[in-house]
Amino acid sequence: QVQLVESGGGSVQAGGSLRLSCAASGYDYTYRTYRMGWFRQAPGKEREGVAAIENYGSTTYADSVKGRFTISKDNAKNTLYLQMTSLKPEDTAMYYCALDTFPWGSGLVETEYNYWGQGTLVTVSS
Repeated sequence: QVQLVESGGGSVQAGGSLRLSCAASGYDYTYRTYRMGWFRQAPGKEREGVAAIENYGSTTYADSVKGRFTISKDNAKNTLYLQMTSLKPEDTAMYYCALDTFPWGSGLVETEYNYWGQGTLVTVSS
């Protein structure tokens, strides 16, 4: 079965950086169309899309993180990354990676994805 395991969360001061990783297993990516994304959910708020990357490499970002976050993937390692820089207190949230095996839509909508990780917590202090 598909498993997505996030890591790399932690506490950082505003202006700092973190890199999140998502190790994927159980899905044969060879010759398949898919999309992977990062989402986040802050306390008391709905889950929101942060960034997405298509199997061929095209990326999409939420306006709130454009220019600060970079999504990438290492196909050889089956690992998805989210490099986060210039972090702000409002970036504090649980961050989730997700896999969409039948990609459609913008890539930043929760219902587009069919597999999810358990999340990793990012806390940014001012």
